[in-house]
This record gives sequence, structure tokens and C-alpha cells, in this order.
Amino acid sequence: MRGIYSSVTDIRRKVFTEVARLAYEGGDYSRMEELPYKIVPGEVATYRDSIFLERAIVGERLRLSMGLPLRPIDEHAPISEGVNESAIAEKYYDPPLVNIIKFACNACPDKVFKVTDCCQGCLNHPCTEVCPKGAVSIRHGKSVIDQDKCIKCGRCKDVCPYGAILKMERPCAKACGMDAIGSDELGRAVIDYDKCVSCGMCIVNCPFGAISDKGQIFQLIHSIKAGDRVIAIVAPAFISQFGPDMTPERLKGAMKQLGFDDVVEVAIGADLCTIEEAKDFIRDVPENQPFMATSCCPAWSVMAKKLFPELAPYISMALTPMVLTARLMKKEHKNCKVAFIGPCSAKKLEASRRSVRSGVDFVLTFEEIMGMFEAKGVKFDQIDTSHPLEEATAAGRGFAVSGGVASAVVDAVKRLDPTKEIPVQAAQGLHDCRKMLMVAKAGKLNGYLLEGMACPGGCVAGAGTLQPINKATASINQYKKQAKDKNALDNKYKITLSLLD
Repeated sequence: MRGIYSSVTDIRRKVFTEVARLAYEGGDYSRMEELPYKIVPGEVATYRDSIFLERAIVGERLRLSMGLPLRPIDEHAPISEGVNESAIAEKYYDPPLVNIIKFACNACPDKVFKVTDCCQGCLNHPCTEVCPKGAVSIRHGKSVIDQDKCIKCGRCKDVCPYGAILKMERPCAKACGMDAIGSDELGRAVIDYDKCVSCGMCIVNCPFGAISDKGQIFQLIHSIKAGDRVIAIVAPAFISQFGPDMTPERLKGAMKQLGFDDVVEVAIGADLCTIEEAKDFIRDVPENQPFMATSCCPAWSVMAKKLFPELAPYISMALTPMVLTARLMKKEHKNCKVAFIGPCSAKKLEASRRSVRSGVDFVLTFEEIMGMFEAKGVKFDQIDTSHPLEEATAAGRGFAVSGGVASAVVDAVKRLDPTKEIPVQAAQGLHDCRKMLMVAKAGKLNGYLLEGMACPGGCVAGAGTLQPINKATASINQYKKQAKDKNALDNKYKITLSLLD
């Protein structure tokens, strides 16, 4: 739950911090066996029925945050199994990226309608009248639903004058725009990886913290310790994520305390992506294709290609801001390594593609980086403010919020061809993105630029963010105003764009 410091947030933060501390300190990594006792101390359970269960879950979280697989439930294995093989300076994710810790899952109902105590036993009882299967009856003056007859249509809920009938639904499945989450034989959540696009919405919407993605904290720190020149490229959504003391002017100094050689805004790559998409739109719509969809959100673009393969040619072929910025860094700084720092789980999957691996070496979320800050004891208010980030435009910084990508492309198109009409349709959240593509498939969005964002609210709502979405959005809008240049075409790196393909 973004912006709410809950018990799940607390455990996640402690896990990331301890993994970072373990990597920085080095030595015998078998001491990882002690970490669940450090993170969950004492003899009495705080969050669940058993402290042993709490520690077992923490053990699996530790493994996932280090890029290790979950252990089989029915086999004995130490928490540290495989850790020495992962204590290296380079390791991509072994699938699956998103994992369900089975014994942390509450086995929530997939979908069920229940009558609450708010039922007044009214004379009208419309719930019984509208049920097509006769599943609702009156007993002892109250409505009762026969679950064996119920077909989950929800008509009873819709007509209840007191709102006394509730729809209970598994939160992770409800949040999944790909319908990729079902149940195993024990009622626990299971992911269909053929459908999953790693957007991470199930991670942030599971109230039991049973779902987590794998991480590269361990490998990144080993790369830094090995003497590699690691450049951090930071997504535009970073503004306000680390609290009020971490201003943009302090980011570079704070990151250098973690061992990074330099820090660059991914908003630079967003500008380059904007220029590419603006040129593509002018050239191809509607002459060569009916519409064009943006490419910067990997979960959105993968979803579109999975569910609407016939529309795949109409998704922009422009490289994402992450990839463009990474390639720019590798072009300017030979033999460097690049770590993308952002809000997104799907970026981890994108970086594992063979076509991207050469550019992006590590992907960490803001939440994971926060663990590194805490492990190193970085004090944001003590960092000097002499290193402002000034190379990106307002357009590039706006990529972090829903509507920002399309707005940047429209502004660039207007400068390149003032006569060109560019109507826009934007959708946020994969459920709405699917609806938008259904409309486009029907030919009702011809001539349009389509912007899709997998996370409701845009990148500021990603699975690896720390702040409330509204607060983060306001901070991004303020940061955009501080940019000296407004249009992506003002980016000084545009002359190198053709060299980054």
C-alpha cells in the first residue's frame, strides 16, 4: 500500500536494509540464517499466529531480495542455500520475477457475495427478486445467499437499498489487469506466468505481503565493491520518494555515499523517446497506420502485444527512456555499468531481455534503494546541495505521471509540424488500458496517440514507490516547473539519438 507505513512495509524495508548491510560488510554469508531473528525478535508473534511462521516468511523475503528462488516447502534447505553463487557483481533475474510465498498467502476467496449485519430484512427484499438462480432467500428476517447456487452476478448487491451485500474478492486478483491470478488446490493464490506482465500491482495490493519480486541489491553492491564504475540512472518519479530532506540537489551526493560513481536523470532518455515518437507519429499516422501507442511502459506494451497481437505493429518502436539513457551512458563512459533506479517491477523484466542486457546491468526500486540508504546510515539533511540535476526538460520529467508521455509528444509534434492534428487518448491501469485497446481495435481511435500506463496514476504509483500517489504527483508537477527547458526538442542530447539504436 503506497504511502502507508504498515507492518508489511516495515518488514520489507528491514529485509532490504539487512540484505544491503550483508553485502556491504561481506564475509561469511551463512550468517544470513540469523537475520530472521534480528528482523523478527522475541518470543511472541506480532503479525501472525506463530513467530516461527513470521520468521519463515522473512527468510523467503531475504532470498527473493537477493535474487534467489523460493525454497520448496516440503524439503529442508537453509535460508542461505545458493547465496555464495549469488554473491557476484552481475546476475540477471531467473524466472519467475514475481513470486508468491505460499505459506504467507491467506487463501482469500476468489469472488463471493456475502450478506452483512447491515441487512434490515426489508419488506421489499429486492435481492431475492432479481436473483436469476434463486440463491437468495429470507431466513429469520434476514437475507441469506446459498453459495452453491450463486453465480456471482452481483445483481443482489446492486439492488440492496442498504448496501448490505458485499462483494469479497482476492485483492491481488482484483488488482491484476491480466487476470493472471487464480487459486491452487488449497485456495492459495497462483500466478499464470503466460499472462503475467510483472506490473507489480499484486505485490502492493496483497494485504498479507505474500507476493514479492526478486531483487539485485546484493549483486549491485558487489559490483560497487569490486571497483566497477556504476552510474545510477534515476527515473523521473524519484521526486519526494525518499522524504522531504532528499531534494533533487542532494540526490547525487546521497547516491555517491552508496558507492555510485555518478547520477543521471532518466528524464533525459524520456526526452529522446519523446522526439522519436513525435517523428514516428508525424510520419506514420494516419498514412501508414491507424494510430500509434506509446512504448515507455513495458508492462503496458507487453500486455498489448499479448492480448492484441494484431495491434502490435502500432505500438511505437522507440526505445524506452531507461534503455536510451543507459545506452547514452555506455556510449559516453566506456566500461561503466548502469543501474536503473525507479518505481517499477516491470523494468526488471525489461532489463533481463537479451536486447537490453548490454545497456542495463541492474534494476532497483526506490524501496530497495531506501534499504541501501538505511544500511549505510545516510543522513539526507547533511548532504550538500551543490549538485543540481539540470539536463532534463520539463517534458521528460513529466513522464512520471499519467498523461505526461502524451503531453510531451504532443508538444514536440506541434513544434515539428504545427499543422499536424494529434488527438490523445490516455489510460492508466491495465484494466482501462485493455478497454482502450478494445475501442482502438474497433476503429474508433483512428488518428489518435494512445498512452498506456500499467499503474493507476502512472509511474508514481509503481510497485516500488514509497509515497502516496497524490503527493508524488504534486511533487513531480512542481519539479517540472523548475526545469529550464520545457520541450523535449530542447534536450542537448538529441543530436546523439541516431547513435543509440
